[in-house]
Amino acid sequence: MKILVVDDSLAMRMIVIKTLREAGFGGHDISQAEDGVKGLASVKEDKPDLILCDWNMPNMTGPELLEALNTEGISTTFGFVTTEGTDAMRDKATELGARFVITKPFTPECFRAELGQYLA
Repeated sequence: MKILVVDDSLAMRMIVIKTLREAGFGGHDISQAEDGVKGLASVKEDKPDLILCDWNMPNMTGPELLEALNTEGISTTFGFVTTEGTDAMRDKATELGARFVITKPFTPECFRAELGQYLA
């Protein structure tokens, strides 16, 4: 399966990728993008099976990326990995069609629990 990690922080992208591997998902094709604009281009080109996306980014936020995917009829499994996990954010994520919200700090066990059904 193809996984796309979208986050404006290179360090955070590396942490997410490392955690994916530690959770047992390292055998998948993992790519990355540094903001929603580049993430959208990557989705159109590579057609990932799963997107793990930050909420707050320059150029195009995570919610804006998900809205753009929805507008274009692209229905890739999408979830947020973010520092904030307020009820309002979770409601917005669900409203937009996100399948999950993982809040930082996270663990490999958290990734296995949230992502196992999508990456089995």
